[in-house]
Amino acid sequence: MEFVPPEYDEAHPEGGNPLEVDVNAQYAGFEFHAAYLALCAYLVWMIIPGLALLYGGLARRKSALSMLYQGFAVIGVITFQWMFWGYSLTYSPTSGPFIGNMKNFGLQDVTAAPIGFLPEILFCFYQCLFCVVTVMIVVGGAFERGRVIPVLFFSFWWATIVYCPIACWTWNASGWLANLPSLDYAGGGPVHIASGCSALAYALVLGKRKLREAPHTKPHNVSMVFIGTVMIWFGWFGFNGGSTLNSTVRSFMAAWNTNVSAGMGVIGWSIVDMIRYKGKLSTIGACEGAIAGLVGITPAAGYVSVWFAALIGLLTGMACSSLKNINKWIRVDEGMDVFKLHGVGGMIGSFLTGIFASSSVSALDGGTLAPGGVDGVGAQVARQLADIASIAGYSFTVSFILLWIMKFIGMYVPFMALRVSEEAEIRGIDSEEFAEEEEVGDWSMFESPSTATQGTTAESKLVSTPPSPPPGLQEEQKPTTA
Repeated sequence: MEFVPPEYDEAHPEGGNPLEVDVNAQYAGFEFHAAYLALCAYLVWMIIPGLALLYGGLARRKSALSMLYQGFAVIGVITFQWMFWGYSLTYSPTSGPFIGNMKNFGLQDVTAAPIGFLPEILFCFYQCLFCVVTVMIVVGGAFERGRVIPVLFFSFWWATIVYCPIACWTWNASGWLANLPSLDYAGGGPVHIASGCSALAYALVLGKRKLREAPHTKPHNVSMVFIGTVMIWFGWFGFNGGSTLNSTVRSFMAAWNTNVSAGMGVIGWSIVDMIRYKGKLSTIGACEGAIAGLVGITPAAGYVSVWFAALIGLLTGMACSSLKNINKWIRVDEGMDVFKLHGVGGMIGSFLTGIFASSSVSALDGGTLAPGGVDGVGAQVARQLADIASIAGYSFTVSFILLWIMKFIGMYVPFMALRVSEEAEIRGIDSEEFAEEEEVGDWSMFESPSTATQGTTAESKLVSTPPSPPPGLQEEQKPTTA
């Protein structure tokens, strides 16, 4: 029996009336594509709490809860934004080259109509999670000094005026970058370059933290960082593996490329760490290397061969690790390294995509031809540079303007102030912003009755008062008298 692929019917933009016809019948024989994409979407969701754990572990203990909370709150805000108008502004079929329109406002007609082999509601859900992940990356720019409620307001409007237009340029069939064409398989521009440059703008507008010396800049929980990285790596199989929007050999190639690039990112970062620390390694560095590898391969995963994917991961990991002092160089306190990992890593990945993309890989889905430099199309490198420059410039500039508007509003509307007070920052955002919890974990079992009531004062004494030497050593070091 020969199955006929589903086709879009302009007379029924919703895919048919389910009270009159079986809207599932059009997908007969192709259900495996939708099942595969649904699985990928569920994997992508895991990236969001993974980022929350990563950020929470990198922050000080008394500012970690705000990052965990934002992991869930951003899901709520951006899911509403996507349902309200985000999807329509990005993917409406009558879109212009720069931004969509309100044809699908409120998800009107977004039900069972086919997008390739997928029901549109599944495609919409999958792309919604991309937007949530991107916004969650951006809010890392506000860590340890940015108030939570303004972050959520910023998230809604940033998704509307930054992410949606850039995603429309890149992935909508009418988008100007899509028709250039630039090559961006899964979000090197809309996800990584845009989020990295926007996080840099956020950190710049907020200003530097009050306490930026050790131990205040050290991650408080390496285990949280490791678990968060594991969840991100696992979820990225859905992020890259599903971006072909079907279950073909190209999708599985993208998943393989994702794994090898992340692994080589760890190796690349560790090589630089061993040089920097004279033979010693860093677990935090290995986690950052994995993230760098994932970022670098995102625009290239469905375009490059496995060996080029390994090279991209290695180069991205080494390059990002070499930029350890970039915040000092540019005089910005962006302590989560969002710009270094996602902004710079995304630019490197997008540039290398133009060099290493090959039609022999993209054609594994049955018909896509995307040649790059290795196929003799050197002009693709220039197109990738146009992609990088336009997305970096637009995302940083618009984010900076949006944040300054919010900062001005915060001068007159107290709950919209972007930054917590100096006292609250030193004490920790969690005790300022949350009603019940003040610290990650229950530490009361380690406190004696005399110190249990002293709170942060006791902790400050532990930091400021040097430990006394052992009694025996005290006797030996007593000065002699004549």
